[in-house]
Order: sequence, then structure tokens, then C-alpha cells
Amino acid sequence: MLCAQKLKKVLYPALSLLGVLLAWQLVVVCGLVPNYLLPTPIQVFGALVKEASLLFAHTKTTLIEALIGLVIGTVVGSTFAILMDRFEGFYLTLEPLVTISQTIPTIAIAPLLVLWLGYGLLPKIVLVALTTFFPVLVSLLAGLRSVDPDMIDLMRVMRASRWQIFVHVKLPAAAEQFFAGLSIAAAYAIVGAVIAEWLGGISGLGVYMTRVRKSFSYDRMFAAIIVISTISLVLMGVIRALERAAMPWKQNYSNKEGVLHD
Repeated sequence: MLCAQKLKKVLYPALSLLGVLLAWQLVVVCGLVPNYLLPTPIQVFGALVKEASLLFAHTKTTLIEALIGLVIGTVVGSTFAILMDRFEGFYLTLEPLVTISQTIPTIAIAPLLVLWLGYGLLPKIVLVALTTFFPVLVSLLAGLRSVDPDMIDLMRVMRASRWQIFVHVKLPAAAEQFFAGLSIAAAYAIVGAVIAEWLGGISGLGVYMTRVRKSFSYDRMFAAIIVISTISLVLMGVIRALERAAMPWKQNYSNKEGVLHD
């Protein structure tokens, strides 16, 4: 039963992806969209193979920016979430500022960061950290504040310290929402790095996309988009693996539910 369930999880996404690629190929081949505007999947795959070494070099730069920025954004966002949960005054002070900060478009901040910090890695890392900070903070804070008050009262009756309540009650209760926010932040990290690279840089997938766009090489443009999507999916997969490792009880519960459902 479990094998059949795992097969479904692989088979259904594969069939849907195959259907999209087939429809894409037919749209171009049948002339519904001109080929000079939209390359076929076969042409994009050819560009991926042909440009593999160059794409790999640019991918390394983007990945470094995204990972460092994601780590910084996660650490800062988690720290702020814990402090906002612990101190009401801290929450009341920062909550409107954090919300307002997210109303500023990323594309508007990027040119300023490049102007202030130059064309190296630093402005890209800062932009990624700013982009990933919010989903981590909001998800973890919501998780920490969703703890059952009766559980906290029970721990207090048992004379547990604040630290023990935090470790044994609040963190496990907030873990699922934290990893959900971290998955979103991982996708934002790659996008933030690419956006920053559009506005200036020496290497990176955003720089590569800017160059091929000027030469109207849309097959290479789509190849870069596929690489960006693949990296985002891999990062999200790594975070899901970390979630399973950190929350083994959730995996066991899901397996039991799947068996009962079958």
C-alpha cells in the first residue's frame, strides 16, 4: 500500500509535466505562437546541453548568494520572532515596521543596494536576506503564538522554567509552520538573487538572462528559467528532508493515515 502511494506521488506530477511539455510543443509546431517568440521544449533542451558549462558557472554564483542570504534571513527572522513572542513591547514596536517593510517592492530596493554596496555579492546577499526574512518571521511567530495555553499552564504547574516551556512546548508546536515559511523563503531566495543580478553584476543567472535577452536568444532564456526553477525545487526538497528529520512524529502519523485511507 505504501509503495502504491509513493508511486502515485511520482507518477501524477510526471504525467502533468509531460502534458504541459507536449501542449507547449504542439502550440509552437502548429503555429499558434511564432517560434521566434516561443522556442519549443526540444530547442530549450538543446540550449541547456549546449550552454551547460556556462550555466553551471553562473548557477554557482546565484546559489552562493541565495544560500548565504537565506541563512542570514532565517537567523534574523527567527530571532525577531522569538523576541516578539517573548516581549509584548518588542512585538508592538516592530510589528508595524515589519509589515510596512514588505510593502516596498523588491525591484525598487535592488537598485539602491547596488548603488550603495557595489556590484559584488554583498548587495545580492542583503536583498535575499531582506526577502527571506519576512516569511520566516511570520510563520515562526504564528506557530509560537498558536500553542495551547493549557499546555503552558500545565508546564508552569510542574514548575518548568521559561526555557523548558520554550524547548518542550513552543518549539515543537511551531516547527511545522516554521518549515512551511522556510520553504517559501527558499523559493524567494533564488528569485531575489536573480532580480538583484538583473540590475548589475559580473556573473549569475540574472546576468546571464540579461545578456541572452539582448541577443533575443529565447531558447537560452528559457533554459536559464528552467535552471532557476530546478534550483528552487531542490532547495525546497532539502528543507522538506530537514523537516522530516526534525519532525519524525509527523512522518509516522502521515504513514498511518495513508494506510488507513487505503
